[in-house]
Amino acid sequence: MTITDVPDYRTDEFFGLADKWVRTDDGEITHYHELGEGTPILFLHGSGTGVTAAANWWMNLPAIAEHGRCIAIDSIGYGQTVVAPGTEYGIREWVKHAVRVLDALGLEKTWIVGNSIGGWVAMQLAIDFPDRLLGIVSMGTGGAQRTAALAGHAKPELSEAGIRHTLEQFVVDTALITDDLVSLRYRAALNDTASERLTEVVAARDRDRVALPLDFDVLSTLDIPVLLIHGTQDVVIPVSRTWDLLTTIPNADAHIFSQCGHWSQIERADEFNEVVGRYLARHGVGRR
Repeated sequence: MTITDVPDYRTDEFFGLADKWVRTDDGEITHYHELGEGTPILFLHGSGTGVTAAANWWMNLPAIAEHGRCIAIDSIGYGQTVVAPGTEYGIREWVKHAVRVLDALGLEKTWIVGNSIGGWVAMQLAIDFPDRLLGIVSMGTGGAQRTAALAGHAKPELSEAGIRHTLEQFVVDTALITDDLVSLRYRAALNDTASERLTEVVAARDRDRVALPLDFDVLSTLDIPVLLIHGTQDVVIPVSRTWDLLTTIPNADAHIFSQCGHWSQIERADEFNEVVGRYLARHGVGRR
C-alpha cells in the first residue's frame, strides 16, 4: 500500500485537530490525531454512531497534551481508518489493532485513556498484553451487561434524529448536543462503508459482551495504576460497573462525577482534564 492510498480527508475545523495516518497492517491505514510530547498516552474512543477520535476527544487532547504525547486513533470499523477487505471486528480485534498502532509508531509501552468500549479494550489489552501498558484511565468502562440504553444502540438509526437521540442519552445536560455536533457525527457516519460497517461493528460488540466478558480473576492481578471515572447518571453503563472493577483491580482509584452521564470527558471536560492530568502527574507522567 502506498501513500496515494491515504484518503483525501480532512477533519472538520470544528474539532481543531490535524490529521495523521500510519500504515498498521497490509491494507490497513490508521487515521489518528497527535498532540504533545513525552510519555505516550493512547486514546481509545467509544462506539456510538458516527464516533471518531476527534468527536470523542476534541475537548481533552489539548489539555492532556500538556502532560504527554497524546495519540487518539480511529479504531478499525470507525471513522476514517482504512481496513482491508474481510477485516473482522470484536474486542480482541480492537485490542490487536491498538497493539499494531503501538508497533507502527515504535512505542513499547503506553498509557491508555479509554471511553466506554475504549475502556473495555484497555482492560482487555491489559489482560492480553500486560507488558505494553503503563497505566489506564477508563470512563464508563464497556463490556457490562446490556442496559435498556445499550439495547437501543444495538439497532442504531442512521439519521440526524437517530444520532441526536443516541447522544442525548450520553449526557444529563442535553444542551451540549448541538446541531453542529449532531451534523458532524451524521456526516462521519455516512462515509462510504458506514452503513455496512455499522451493522458488523455493533454485532461484534454485542456478541463479545456475552462471549468474551472481562476476566476478573486476571484483572485482580494487575499491577499497573488504573483510574476509573464514571458519571452517577450514566444510563448507558451503570456506575456499578466501576464499583465492580474498583473492588477487583488492586491499584485502582475512582472519580465519580455528580450530575453527569456517560460522556464525562465532554459533559465535565474541564474537571475531567484536571482529574486526569493530576493522576498522570502523580504517576510520573510529564514531558521529557
